[in-house]
Amino acid sequence: MNPAEREARRTALILASSQAIVGSASSICMSIGGLAGYFLLATDKSLATAPVTGFNVGVALGALPAAALIRRAGARGGFMLGTLVTAVGGALATWALFQDLFWPFVAGLLVVGCGGAFVQQLRFAAADNAPSAFKARAISFVMAGGVVTAILGPQIVIFTHDLFAPVPFAGSFAAIVVLAAIGAAVLSLLRERHGSAHAAAADAAPPRSLVAIVAQPRFLVGLLCGVGSFALMSFVMTGAPLAMVGCGFSAEEATLGISWHVMAMFGPSFFTGRLIHRFGAERIVALGLVLLLGCAVVALTGIALWQFWTALILLGLGWNFGFIGATAMVADTYRLVEKGKAQGFHDFVLFGSVAFASLMAGMVYNSWGWNMLNWIVFPVALLCLSALGLLMARRRPAYAA
Repeated sequence: MNPAEREARRTALILASSQAIVGSASSICMSIGGLAGYFLLATDKSLATAPVTGFNVGVALGALPAAALIRRAGARGGFMLGTLVTAVGGALATWALFQDLFWPFVAGLLVVGCGGAFVQQLRFAAADNAPSAFKARAISFVMAGGVVTAILGPQIVIFTHDLFAPVPFAGSFAAIVVLAAIGAAVLSLLRERHGSAHAAAADAAPPRSLVAIVAQPRFLVGLLCGVGSFALMSFVMTGAPLAMVGCGFSAEEATLGISWHVMAMFGPSFFTGRLIHRFGAERIVALGLVLLLGCAVVALTGIALWQFWTALILLGLGWNFGFIGATAMVADTYRLVEKGKAQGFHDFVLFGSVAFASLMAGMVYNSWGWNMLNWIVFPVALLCLSALGLLMARRRPAYAA
């Protein structure tokens, strides 16, 4: 292993550890944000998923500032600042629950989401610090940290949601402050790299405009598939706990279902990068979209607990292949000197769409039920598959007859 790859692996390990710890805040918000919102609302329960939407809006709003701050302050300083933002959001959400205030609780999750925007930059940071042949595996390596998130986040919820009884869920959101502090300690081990700056300076070609970068077919299709995979995952996953509780299952069973889902989201990351390297990002994205269709099919077959859990597992697997593959596609379309604006724009569009999807989940569920949530998967996934197929056909070499 050459020194560059060794250093890239060390950086990826630190970033993966941070993903595992600080990323658990998102798992907490996603698994019980809707349930806590439902508890706080006295009348109109259709807004129950607004806290989850607040989290996703925070990620979208924080995308561009997070990319800019990390570029200006460096990876270590920028990411540590992100943990501070996450801690403030956790404290605000906890206070709102004690005061029985719905909209301040939404605001607290929005701030946690702003901190989550820094967490989303971890995968790009891993790719930026890796040799070309190791980029997809570096992204996959960082995302594998989510395996810990799959266990840690839901277990924190189970053991802390009654910690401050009779105020439900307050202990879980207070735990976000502790997670942020531990994450900051881990990120302090990062080494600032100056080689990247030299490489950017050595790039003779001037940076392209954002319009020129975005106009590339591979960027557009990668963004579309990333948005489709993530938005569908958020849409179905946000509604699933409400549907499970509505079908008579306990909050603990709903939380365990989300735990299996998050495990499926991140578990394959140990080998997703290798699959992308071997088969190409487009084929792996296509596999992810097919798995998302499989999730909808299973969910539509019934409302037994095993059907909810199986659908959530397929949903997580589909997200993993679809999102990581799409990220690898996008990461190949810009140069180092262009990364700030390209990554910031990508995540702004991505998480703006995810926020809209999470808000619509509550409204669709309350108006038309669990089945309609799953029927909507089909047109979105098929649109993404069609765009991916056109891109692959365009890149296929033509042979003379």
